[in-house]
Amino acid sequence: MNWLKNSLQHLLNPVHMYCRLMDFGMTKSQARRMCAVYERLIYRSFLGTP
Repeated sequence: MNWLKNSLQHLLNPVHMYCRLMDFGMTKSQARRMCAVYERLIYRSFLGTP
């Protein structure tokens, strides 16, 4: 089960998400803003950190 957590951590990582958003054609500022919100609201709770 550790491999699943590691895979999800990689795929859901804000930096990984940023790169994928850039690949989909978002501007740098849009992708950065979206990833910052995503990290605060979703990713940190996924990791269990405050």
